[in-house]
Amino acid sequence: MKRIVVLVSGGGTNLQALIDAQKSGIIKNGEITLVISSKEGAYALERAEKNGIATKVLPRKDYPDSAGYSKAILEALNEEKADLVVLAGFMTILDECIVKAYPYKMINVHPALIPSFCGEGYYGLKVHEAALSYGVKVSGATVHFVNEQADAGAIILQKAVAVENGDTPEILQKRIMEQAEWKILPEAVSLYCQDKIKIVDGKAVVDR
Repeated sequence: MKRIVVLVSGGGTNLQALIDAQKSGIIKNGEITLVISSKEGAYALERAEKNGIATKVLPRKDYPDSAGYSKAILEALNEEKADLVVLAGFMTILDECIVKAYPYKMINVHPALIPSFCGEGYYGLKVHEAALSYGVKVSGATVHFVNEQADAGAIILQKAVAVENGDTPEILQKRIMEQAEWKILPEAVSLYCQDKIKIVDGKAVVDR
């Protein structure tokens, strides 16, 4: 059974999707053993506690720089003996020391079809604002491995979602969460825990 650590910063809707998937047996051979929050009072912590999952708060504001904060996160991951690290609405950029310590063991969900509307500065509603401003007819979500560059790691799963007339960033965000993020993130976690993702020439090959 692989030990999964989830990093959060806010409400924890993606964390809830993972918890629900774990309860219903969608996630196979894996268990969320710890939730780490970068903010005190994040609702995600309450979600974890309600489901008997251990929590740890490492406030970003308590550390002078990214390197110091990343070192603290790394120590917590090592202490937990994490097999997989999931970034679920984690709004803090981590130093490359973590990526180097956990190569192809960290995954993130991004609310767009990478390589569109991704990279530095594209997060939260900003992603959906950019998609609507461009006039795309399809958006969606991507689960990818985390590497040293923002949203540039090997893509594991993607799911497209239609953009509809009259969409606002908030409406599109909700539809992408419900129809894509909350489905492909648990699926990707389960595939990882079952050793069904291989890296070939820097790309993720998935056995679904």
